[in-house]
Parts: sequence; structure tokens; C-alpha cells
Amino acid sequence: MQINADLTRPAIVDSTTLDWVPSPIAGIERRMLERDGAEVARATSLVRYAPGSAFSPHRHDAGEEFLVLDGVFSDETGDFPEGYYIRNPPGSRHTPASAPGAIILVKLRQMPEAETQPLRIDTRNPALWHPIAEGLEHAMLFDAPWEQVDLLRLAPGHTGAPETFPGGVEIFIVTGSATIDDHPRSSGTWLRFPPGATLRLASAAEATIYRKTGHLAAR
Repeated sequence: MQINADLTRPAIVDSTTLDWVPSPIAGIERRMLERDGAEVARATSLVRYAPGSAFSPHRHDAGEEFLVLDGVFSDETGDFPEGYYIRNPPGSRHTPASAPGAIILVKLRQMPEAETQPLRIDTRNPALWHPIAEGLEHAMLFDAPWEQVDLLRLAPGHTGAPETFPGGVEIFIVTGSATIDDHPRSSGTWLRFPPGATLRLASAAEATIYRKTGHLAAR
């Protein structure tokens, strides 16, 4: 299966318009944003866990990254409520589940073998957040030679300067709404732009944005 699989092309998806598609596990559904492969695939998806649902134990040969958007995600390492950012490196194993239900933004099979350490970050921690421009804060979640991941908070009325991303950029609007290159985008919108893209972020209202950069550069 291929969905927005050509990483050299821009992709924009309003996930709220997509149907929830059942996974092979009862009670767990997906909205597929990008995918290259069959059931085992390089993929970016929203995954929804019904209350009491669980995956069978499995291994992530090329790693897993996700942000908890709603509810509580659980595995052997703990219980992670809304706002937690998780990275499981290549070769890691776990048994995902959710007692109350959860929705996560998850990226599969997109890590290099050089990444070896698991990561658990509570993005609600005020100490993570720092102003970087007027009306703009960010929390750095992951910074490595192959990619950088942060969260942005845009205050009402923020108008940013254009920014160029030599290694490409991927954005998911977690809450609120934002204007990206003069196009209004609402929460749940996912965007991906290839290396060399230039974007300008603005917001008439508040917005929280997940951003990944550098990961689309040729390696």
C-alpha cells in the first residue's frame, strides 16, 4: 500500500476527514497519513485505542515514535497520558494497551540504527518550554544529526518570518489552528514538505504544533 509515499513531494492531509480503518487487532483503528508497505510499513498514522484494547507483544525493527494526543497509552514501561512524547529505538519490544482509550500520532520504521536509547518526555512540563520569538515558544523533544523534533506554541496574532528547511519539514497541528503560507489549517492537519521548502507560520488564535525537521534529507 502506498499513501503519500513519495517523500520528494509535498503532502497535506486533514485527518479529521478520514475514516477510521480497523487494524488487525480488535478495538484499534487507524487514520493513515503516509504509508509505504503492507502491514509492516514505513508509516505515519493516527491510531485510536478503544477502552481496554491492546496489541499483542511485538518488536519495532526500525523504531517507533509517537505523541499521545488523547487518553492514556500504556506498555511495560508505564502509563503515558495526553502530552507524552515517546521514542522506542530499533529492536525494542513492547505490548501497547490503553485502559481508558487513547489516540496517538505515531511514526513507524523511520529511525536509523544509530538511535539506541528510549525516550519518555512529558511535554506538559513548563521547564521544557522556552520563548524563541515574540508570540512563539518551543519545547525541544529530540535533537540528533539525522532529525530534530519539537513542539511549538503560537500565541494569538503571531506572525512568523519565512523559514527554510534544508532537510525537509513535517508538521501536525495538535490543537488550535494556524496559517501556513497564508493557508488556514485546523487541528488534525498533517503536512510534509521536501528538502529546501520555505514556510511561514502564523496564528490568529492559539495553536500547538508538532514539528520534525531534517529527516527528509538524502542520506
